[in-house]
Amino acid sequence: MKTVSEVDALASSAHAGQTDKIGVPYVEHVRAVAAGLAPFGDELVMAGLLHDVVEDTDWTAERLRAEGVPPRVVATVEAVTNQPGVPYEERIRRIAGDRDATLVKISDNAHNSRADRAARLPEEKRVRLAAKYRAARDVLWAAADDRDVEAIVTVVNPSLLAELEERRERRRASRRHA
Repeated sequence: MKTVSEVDALASSAHAGQTDKIGVPYVEHVRAVAAGLAPFGDELVMAGLLHDVVEDTDWTAERLRAEGVPPRVVATVEAVTNQPGVPYEERIRRIAGDRDATLVKISDNAHNSRADRAARLPEEKRVRLAAKYRAARDVLWAAADDRDVEAIVTVVNPSLLAELEERRERRRASRRHA
């Protein structure tokens, strides 16, 4: 079985030469996602490192398995991988049914939602993506334990802690009025 450092090297090699939407080496994104998953163990860290490898490189789930990536990691990567023809909202709802996939996607969403990253995008794209990511958080965060969400966003995007607290307060208020 692969170790976290071996999976990190695999992700680095697989994403070599790729950049994200703001021109940063793509491996920095997957490493940030993985960092947010550290409280949940090595297999989720590995899933964070590999979460886009099937979608964005020539790697397949079968090849990951053949290389000794743990089955739980490959299953989580498959769960978060974009499927052609499946609308984003449907994909998020499907992911929300799988705890591990939900945590990976929460970390991915948190990193993609960082204001310092968004500021480098054209305004129209920034506004569109902010709405998309916020709608996804509505589904993903509802499917996860608040403490798990807090653990992830504290590492990946602390500015989302205020949004999490607002959600908690709304839930408390609705329980008081129920």
